[in-house]
Amino acid sequence: MDQAVAGGIVHLSFDPVFTVAIASMLFILGGWLREKVALLRRFCVPSGVIGGLCGALLTFVLYFPRWSTVSFDHSFQIPLVAIFFTRVGMAGSLRLFGRGGRALFIYLLFCWGLIFVQNAVGVLTAKLFGIHPVLGVMAGAVSLSGGHNLAVIFGPMAELAGVTGAGAVAIASATFGLIAGGILGAPLAEWLIRSRRLEIATSYETLHKGYHDPGGDENIEIRDFVHMLALFLVIMALGRWGAERLQLRVSRIPGWENFTFPGYVGAMCLAILFRNVNDVLKIVRLHSKAMDLISTTSVSLFLTTSMMSLRIWELYGLAIPLVLILTLQTLAITGFTVVFLFPLMGGDYDAAVICSGFVGHGLGAPPSAVSMMRAVCDSYNVVSYKAFLIVPLCSAVLIDILALPCIIWFINYFAR
Repeated sequence: MDQAVAGGIVHLSFDPVFTVAIASMLFILGGWLREKVALLRRFCVPSGVIGGLCGALLTFVLYFPRWSTVSFDHSFQIPLVAIFFTRVGMAGSLRLFGRGGRALFIYLLFCWGLIFVQNAVGVLTAKLFGIHPVLGVMAGAVSLSGGHNLAVIFGPMAELAGVTGAGAVAIASATFGLIAGGILGAPLAEWLIRSRRLEIATSYETLHKGYHDPGGDENIEIRDFVHMLALFLVIMALGRWGAERLQLRVSRIPGWENFTFPGYVGAMCLAILFRNVNDVLKIVRLHSKAMDLISTTSVSLFLTTSMMSLRIWELYGLAIPLVLILTLQTLAITGFTVVFLFPLMGGDYDAAVICSGFVGHGLGAPPSAVSMMRAVCDSYNVVSYKAFLIVPLCSAVLIDILALPCIIWFINYFAR
C-alpha cells in the first residue's frame, strides 16, 4: 500500500495483494449482510455485489469532501476472468450443445438484436436531447453489452473521430451498467418465478439435482483440486498465446486493424476443444465440483473487486440527457426480456434464470450474468444447466460476431 499527500488530499494506492485482501473481506461482509437482511435474500442479490457496493460507497464518502482518493490494482482480474471463461469452455460439450438446440439459437438472435436496439435507443435519444449521436452509441452497446472492455477500446476511437468526451461517457455508462445489471438481474428472475408461480424444476435436472446435493460428485480432495487448477492454468496460458497470434495476423488485414481477440476468449475456445476431445479419448478425469469451486471463487472475487472499484462520482456528474439515455436503456432491456425473451425461452424456471443472465450481461458483463444466475439457482437449490450452457457461450463469444462490426459501423456513420 502506498500513501501520498497532495493538495491536502490523501491518495491511497493498493497493490494486488491488498486489493484481493480487501475484496475478500468485503465479500464476507456482503455474505453476512445477505444473511441478516431478508430483502437482500428475497431479491437474490449476490454477496459480491453487496460487499462491493459497500466498498464503493466508502470510497465515495472519502472522495466527495475531497478527503482522500483510493485506487486499486486490478492486474489480477485478467486471470480471474480467464478462469471463469475456461470453466465455461470446459462445460461446452457438443453433447450439451445439441441439447441447447433451438433455445440457444433463439437466445443468440436476441443477443444480436439487443446490440441494434441499444445503439438505436442511444442514438435517437441523444439526437432528441441535442448531444452528439455517437455519445448515444457510447451509452449503448459499447458500454452496456460490451462493458468496460469495449468502453476503453471504442471510447478513444470515437474521440479520435472528433467526438469530445466519448471516453468518459463510455466508462461512466459501463459503470452504470455494471451496477444496474448486478442489481436487476436476479430480482427480475425472482419476480418472474413468483408472479408466474413457476415450478422450481429444470429440464436438465437429471444432470445435476442442485449445487448442494450430497448425491452428486464425490467430495473434493486436494489432488482433484490441484489437478483441475493445473489443467485450467495450462489451457489459459495456451489460449492466451493462441489469441495473441490470431489477433496479430488478423489486424494486418486492411479494415481489420481494430480487431481484438481477448486471451480469455482464446482460453474458452481451447477449453471447448479439449473438453470434446477428452470426452472421446478420456485423457484426464474431469472433477466438476473442483472446477466449480475454482470458477466460483474467481467469479466472486472478480465481481467484488469490480463493484468496490466503481467511481460513483462519475455517475453523479453525468449530464441529465445521458442519465435519461441510460434509464431508457434499462427500461428497454427489461421490457425486451419480460415481453419477448421469457416466453420464447419456454416461460419456465430455466427461462427465468436465463432472463437474469440476459439482463446481467446486457447491462453489465458476462461474469455479472453468471453471478446473477448462480444467485437465483443457489436461492432455490436447483441449477439450470440450460441457462449455464446458453448464456455464457452466447454472451462471451458468439455475440461479438455481430457486435464489433455493428458498433464500428454506428461510430463511423454518425461521426461524420
